[in-house]
Amino acid sequence: MFAQSTLDTRLRPFEAVKAVRRLMANPEATEEVFVILRAMRGRSGIALFHRFAQSAMGARILKEKRSLFAALSDTAALAALPEGSLGRAYHRFMASENLSAEGLVAPSQAYRDDVVSDDVALFRDRMRDMHDLTHTVTGYGRDPLGELSLLAFMYPHTGNLGMALIVLMGFGRLESRAARKSVIEAWHHGRKARWFADLDWEAMLPEPLEALRSRLGIRAPVRYQAVTP
Repeated sequence: MFAQSTLDTRLRPFEAVKAVRRLMANPEATEEVFVILRAMRGRSGIALFHRFAQSAMGARILKEKRSLFAALSDTAALAALPEGSLGRAYHRFMASENLSAEGLVAPSQAYRDDVVSDDVALFRDRMRDMHDLTHTVTGYGRDPLGELSLLAFMYPHTGNLGMALIVLMGFGRLESRAARKSVIEAWHHGRKARWFADLDWEAMLPEPLEALRSRLGIRAPVRYQAVTP
């Protein structure tokens, strides 16, 4: 479980606000996202891990010492999956954006100062590695509005106030009512979708994406699609 004596659960809003401003000045500074999430996590990470570990699939993942990173790094296997599957769509998304599963490892170093158990470390890595899968399964792109909408979608799944802070500060900078509606819609959709944290992502990779969205209660991002090319 968590190493309570070394895990800092204090909220550090001033640090987080500064990091959000740096992120908005340079949206490619992914490391700032992890700084924000760490500064504003409070006890949300503890609650999230406990819920995961107490679920049937979460317990199985921990017992098997799963590595989602390994599955997402096997580009040949992903490319060989059926057309229309989650894994094939993820592979196409990553290739089109010139991304790799390794891309989020270095930016996440903000969390490396924490001394936690192997189970917690595995869970954290899994949450990190599933980020681009959530882009794929929800339909939100990597453009600024897509990232903001995805964070709004994911906030009900994590409870991390850092996500809410990024969304609120970014929301105020949106220039159109249509873009703001995309973010609001994403938050509503995230609340209604099946909890993502304990999903068996590895088993879902070959599944048809549209059927998977239906099964998980993921609604089409209509407002986002209306304002993106």
